[in-house]
Amino acid sequence: MTRLPALFALALATAAAVAAPSAATSVAMEASSRVISHFGIGSSERAFGKLEFVGGITYSSPNNLLGAVSSIRFRPDQAHFVAVLDTGHWLTGRIQRDGEGALSGLSDLHITSMLNSDGEGENAKAKMDAEGLALAPGAAIVSFEQRHRVDIYPDPGFETSRPSGSYPIPFPRSELRGNRGFETLVVAPADGPLAGAPVIIAERSLDEQGNLLAAILDGPMKGTFSVVRNDPYDATDGAFLPNGDLLLLERRFRLSDGVGMRIRRIKGADIRPGAVVDGEVLIDADMSHQIDNMEGLDVVQMPDGDIRIIIVSDDNHSILQRNLMLEFRLTGGLRPS
Repeated sequence: MTRLPALFALALATAAAVAAPSAATSVAMEASSRVISHFGIGSSERAFGKLEFVGGITYSSPNNLLGAVSSIRFRPDQAHFVAVLDTGHWLTGRIQRDGEGALSGLSDLHITSMLNSDGEGENAKAKMDAEGLALAPGAAIVSFEQRHRVDIYPDPGFETSRPSGSYPIPFPRSELRGNRGFETLVVAPADGPLAGAPVIIAERSLDEQGNLLAAILDGPMKGTFSVVRNDPYDATDGAFLPNGDLLLLERRFRLSDGVGMRIRRIKGADIRPGAVVDGEVLIDADMSHQIDNMEGLDVVQMPDGDIRIIIVSDDNHSILQRNLMLEFRLTGGLRPS
């Protein structure tokens, strides 16, 4: 979670007041949703850069545990999802769609406190600041900030289990900023050159050239690389397209115009040890659009082959911010990278 000044100052105090359970307790909850029909405020335009807005929702619950979503991953049915909260919780649920296929709400929501390596729930955010999530065969992999690590939980069973192991982070701890660690955690396609390996990208921990630290954590291409950083943008999440290209969600904050969001498309063939990668900007949005503190992104391929991009926000448990879930269609399909 990023500490944003000014507008989000209240969010920090509010987030600190949200108590986490002291054990792996699971809470079922209801959420009310309001449909977002247009991405541009006061505009009916559907095309934004290389994406087409499909629809979205803003959601809330009387239970103040719901919020602070850092990363989201969808199951193969394109409806059920797993998410992590930076308060140290799992969130599972299912999206609902209306008769035209647009997002309309959430159901089957459960929030469960995460367990540490000793099998205990932890109240201290500094110990369980979950920021990134990736699903691999038999595993739910989570990256944590502040106490930087990448832990491996069993899937199924992550909600009631301690981590079964961790991936070594191939950077000295002194190079990692306490609250600017590895927010992006993705698993590459199994049939690509990275052979299903986990990939991490830092929010704003930088190399000597000012690029984002990144690494392939396993497999035949294991090693470090870097991602060009375009100030003032920071990386918050990502997902691989079926063809192996990586979509990278980025966020900015400026006192002059508030928050912004963009998505870059990085060619999969460029991701390899020693590389410095950059990519095409697919969308660049600001406060004239329906955005907030956008932190999570996943790619969903529909049965007809349509590529959808679903983005979620972290509301910091603040009355000044919103829990958003937005859906876009990738226009132009999966042209070769």
